[in-house]
Parts: sequence; C-alpha cells; structure tokens
Amino acid sequence: MTYQSLRPMPLTLLADQWGAPPAHFWLRGTRPEQPVALDERTGIWNVYGYPEIVEVFSDPVTYSSDTFRRLAPDVPDYDKSGLLTQMDPPVHRKLRQLVSRAFTPRLVAGLAPRISALTHELLDRADGRGALELVDDLAHPLPVTVIAELLGVPASDRPLFRQWSEESFPREQRPTAGEGGGVFGADEVAAALDLGRRMNEYFAEHADDRRRHPREDLLTLLVQAEVDGERLSSVAVGNLAQLLLIAGHVTTTMLLGNTVLCLDAHPEYGEAVRRDPTGLPAVIEESLRLLTPFQLFYRATTRESELGGQRVPAGQALALWVGAANRDERVFFGPDDFRPGRDPNPHLAFGRGIHFCLGAPLARLEGRIALGILLERYPDLRTDPDNPPVLMADPELTGARKLPLLTAGRPGRTTV
Repeated sequence: MTYQSLRPMPLTLLADQWGAPPAHFWLRGTRPEQPVALDERTGIWNVYGYPEIVEVFSDPVTYSSDTFRRLAPDVPDYDKSGLLTQMDPPVHRKLRQLVSRAFTPRLVAGLAPRISALTHELLDRADGRGALELVDDLAHPLPVTVIAELLGVPASDRPLFRQWSEESFPREQRPTAGEGGGVFGADEVAAALDLGRRMNEYFAEHADDRRRHPREDLLTLLVQAEVDGERLSSVAVGNLAQLLLIAGHVTTTMLLGNTVLCLDAHPEYGEAVRRDPTGLPAVIEESLRLLTPFQLFYRATTRESELGGQRVPAGQALALWVGAANRDERVFFGPDDFRPGRDPNPHLAFGRGIHFCLGAPLARLEGRIALGILLERYPDLRTDPDNPPVLMADPELTGARKLPLLTAGRPGRTTV
C-alpha cells in the first residue's frame, strides 16, 4: 500500500504542554546551528547531523562504546562484563553472536501468536471502562511480558520490572553535570550502581536455578554458553540479562505510544490502515523517525578526529542525538512532516553498525501486531483533551509516560 496520495502534513507535537525535555529542540521545529558542537559546560560534543552520526556508528575504532570513565569520572570500579552497549570489537562481536541466537528471524516470527494472544488478553482487561490508558494497559505489559518469557523469568514480576524501568529512566529532568566534569553526578552514579546490583542479584538467583534445572529459555542459553572456551561469569550473565530486559521492552513501549500519537494527529492515516493493514509497517517506520524512542547514544574518541568540520581531540565524549539526525534536511525531505511510506526512510531509531539493536525485529513485530489489533478493535481512538498525554522527562527518551485514550466500538477480534 502507498500513502503518496494522502497529503503530508507537519506533526505539531505539543512538546511544552506534554512535558518533552527542553533538550529536544527539534521536536519544536528548531534546527541545530551546526551538526557538531561542543558544550563548554559539560565538555560533551553534541552530534546532531545524520551523516556525522552515521560516520561515528561506522567507526568503532575511533569512536569507542566504552564510555563509563568519560561520562562518570568518579564511578568506582565496576564489573562491566556482559554489558554489550559498553563493548568494542572483538569481545563485542563474540558476545553479540551468542545472544543473537535468541533473536533469529525464525524464532522472532514464531512469537507472533503469543503476541497476538497477549494483546487481546490485555485489551480485554481494559474493556468496559470507555477509556484506555495505553501505557499501563498495553504498551508496557505487552513487551515486558514477551521479553520476560524469552528470558525465562516470571511475567508476574512485571511490577518489579516497571520499577526498574522507571529507575533507569527517571521522571525528573537530569541534574547538571557532576563536579568531575562528567555528564552524570555522584548521586546519579550511585543510584545506577545500586540498581544494577539489585538487578544482578535477581538474575543471579534465576541463573543458579538454570544451572541446576536447564530450560528452553534465554537464561539457560547464557549460563551454558562459552566464549573462548570459558563460561560467562555470574556478573556477565546478570548484566546481559538486565540489558535485554530493559532494552527489550522500553523501545516497544515508546514505539506503540508514539505511533498512536502520530495517528491521533493525522487520523486520515489511521483510517487508511484500517482499510488496508499492509500499510501499518510504513506508519511505524515513520513514527520511529519522527518520534525516535531512544534519542541519545554515547561514544568516546580514542584518537583525534575530524567530524562535521570540527577537530575533536582524543579522550572526548560524544552525545549522538539520533532524534535530531532523523530530521536532518540533508537526508529527509520535509523532515517535520509525518509521511508514512517515504522511500527511502533510513532512520537511525535502532542505531547503525555493530551495535544495531538486536531486538529491532521483535519490536517491529510487536508494534505491527499490537497496533493492528488496537486499530481494528477501536474504530474511534483518540487522545483525551481533558487528560492529555505526558511525555517522559528523561532527555535520552521520547515517549509517553501516560497516554489516556478515548475509545468507541469494538467490531470484533481477528488474529494479525
């Protein structure tokens, strides 16, 4: 299906009313003055341009993912084993190949019936109220249940996982940089380390059980796996598991909410998808570009480089604002317009290069199935003017923390 016949219109995000972080100036239609700029206060190089961010993603030798010491100089010794997001080749490649065995196209496709059943189950619970709180009723519990079942931990622990997510991405605006020159202050570092310790203890208990009683789940795969002839340490298993749990559901939670916000602003596209659901993937991809869930990635320079016309010395931290890059006029025509079906649409919502999001196929599948069911089930679905959406305050994210919806009608159930 093509949407070229529909008139593209700019999506006016009520950023201030909904509480979008001030750092996300591109959500308000403002363009960066230059693609790469040094923030003198924090010492961080902000990278906003699409070609510049692609260059960084494509060169892990010059731009390292091991950013702990640069972003938080006062952090105590911390065992980062298993944290894929902080690893460079060749160790990263070996561990990623191991974990990717749980996200093959065949295995992901096989989850479709379960995703469909869960979506109907969750919406059944919400029926009868005349309203739907999308985050609490569907967008959070659906993906967290799926990833919990993949890992092999109890889905009944969802309230605990929700608490961890909120601790990982606070509701309040991030404080100013720490005295040591990093982005994260001492209190923030201490809170993150405490959260990591508690999550590791949780997964260590389940990992110990898998060593005694193996199952067909991801935790069993991790405790039985070998890298260079050695089993992963308990810390590595815990770090990997917590990363998969958080990253495995937060993106989908925001993807679902952001797509609904786009369709609320442009109901003509919602009607088009109801008539022909084959157009839904294009709607999802455009929402990923326009309202990018994970806005921010970090890298550190290992040597002097030239980026966007700037000389960046070695040992510098870079903040890659992919949400801004996804609105770069050099790459995207009408960057503030919601244009499902734009071709090409090479957005960076899932990153690029060796750290491209492992769970991207699963997030897309969950989005396609859940949104398809949602749109069919509720022919009139819209935001509540008396109870508007509230966006996440954390500058690393763009997504709804609360998304009340008014609903009407339920014509029937089908399996997507």
